[in-house]
Amino acid sequence: MAAILGLIIGVVIGIFLKPSIPVELQPYLPIMVVAALDALLGAARSYFERSFNDRVFVISFLSNVVIATLLVFLGNQLGVGSQLTTAVIVVLGIRIFSNTSAIRRFIFRG
Repeated sequence: MAAILGLIIGVVIGIFLKPSIPVELQPYLPIMVVAALDALLGAARSYFERSFNDRVFVISFLSNVVIATLLVFLGNQLGVGSQLTTAVIVVLGIRIFSNTSAIRRFIFRG
C-alpha cells in the first residue's frame, strides 16, 4: 500500500512542479504512462483479491514501463515505431480493461 501512496504523492508533486521532459524522451512518455497505469490497476486488482505484494508491484511497475519503452524504442529503430506503439497500447489497454472489469465485479458483486 505504501507503493501506491508513493505513486500518488509522486503524481501530485509532478503536477505542481511541472518538470520538463527531455525532447528525446517525449515520444515514449505516453507509453510509460499507459504501462504504469496497467501496473497500478493490476495492483488494485490483487489488493481486492487479497494477494497484493508490494515487491511484486514494484517489479511489475518497473518492468512494464521499461519493457514497453524498449519495445517502442526498438520499433523506432526498425522504422515501425507507430505500428509497434499501437500494438503495445492495444495489449496494455486490454489488460487495463480486464483489471478494471475485475475490480468493478469485486466492488459491485452485491
